[in-house]
Amino acid sequence: MAQKILAGRCADPMLAGSQVSVKVDQIVLSRAPLRAIAEAREAGLKKTSAEVAIVYDTQCVGSASRARAEDLHSATAEILGHGIVLARPGVGFPAPVHLERFASPARLCVTDDPRLAGVGGIGMLTIVVSPGMLGQALAQGSIVLRPPRSVQVLLSGRTRPFVCARDIAHELIRRGLGEAVGRIEAAHQAPVVIEFAGPSARLLSVGERAVLAGIAPQLGAAGAVFVSDERTEVFLRDQRRSKAHRALVPDAGAPCDEVLNVDLGAVDPLYMDENGQVRAVRDLSGKPVTQVMLGGDSGCTLRDLFAAAALLKSKRVPARVEFLVAIPSRQMLEVLSAAGALTDLIATGARLIEPDARVMTGELYPAIPGGLSARTHDLEPGATTPKPVAIASAEALAYAVATGEMGDPRSFK
Repeated sequence: MAQKILAGRCADPMLAGSQVSVKVDQIVLSRAPLRAIAEAREAGLKKTSAEVAIVYDTQCVGSASRARAEDLHSATAEILGHGIVLARPGVGFPAPVHLERFASPARLCVTDDPRLAGVGGIGMLTIVVSPGMLGQALAQGSIVLRPPRSVQVLLSGRTRPFVCARDIAHELIRRGLGEAVGRIEAAHQAPVVIEFAGPSARLLSVGERAVLAGIAPQLGAAGAVFVSDERTEVFLRDQRRSKAHRALVPDAGAPCDEVLNVDLGAVDPLYMDENGQVRAVRDLSGKPVTQVMLGGDSGCTLRDLFAAAALLKSKRVPARVEFLVAIPSRQMLEVLSAAGALTDLIATGARLIEPDARVMTGELYPAIPGGLSARTHDLEPGATTPKPVAIASAEALAYAVATGEMGDPRSFK
């Protein structure tokens, strides 16, 4: 599917060369936007020709490092003058907001943020490139890259109660998908894209697909892409963007370097520790927690937030536990509030925190020393990880909030 997306944007539809020039549909900047724009101006940028070009200001909480955001504020007129949209702080984390507002199936997006891989859940190929290539994309509307290789993940079966997309993502890590990606990349000296398909892919919502696609940076993949089908069309229609839909499915007999079959019915509630090791949640049974962080930019869907609110209704968070909720996007915040689920979480003792990028890196709200921090969002690739930490599903975190200790969420009555 990745090759199909690139072939439709390349003068050589066979992608025969070692490097090919492809047209870019969307450009997302969040890590170093001013540097990429400076590169684009040097390349002759007047007004970008990309379908969408957007800068996300990801710092919501004031601090000594606020200078970067102040630079963005002073450059607002210049950014808008180049045809680039500026998303203000507080709209949410870039990946879930872009999934809701701009991401479109069968398109190519380039970015400087690895955590944007989750938008592959809608069927859009997202690739991380250098500031120089981002500048070229802004100025010329195209980039030069190596044609990627593919690893296909075929999903079958149905998930059991208290098993969600977060657990499926951990199962892929446990099954060695990262080793397969590294092996293929070393053999062909080319980036690797993970493609999700199979009979059960259509059972997953777009949010759940985004959770699976979001693990691509941890696995060393250049990106991940899901099929685009009727579930994708329903999602876009709910977002009032139905015209953006395009079908995307793998061709029969399309070549791929490796295939991994996953039976969703055989997946148990799992967690991942700070070293990237995946184990069953029941192995942590009885271990006290001091911090629980629900939400973030990956690993938690709207369905997961509703599930946690329902499981915690009429319960109170233990005194020794810090319960933090980072709603992924403003749209989700509005839906939770209108349905009363947000009130249930607050009544439990949750503290709402702003969607600041430094929450994901641990710079804001770090783990309490000497205690276990349980979270739903993926770890930042290459960043120093607080220890000990457990990445688990929203249901597993709800159990930790209700009891003050980790355990199998299937123990809920």
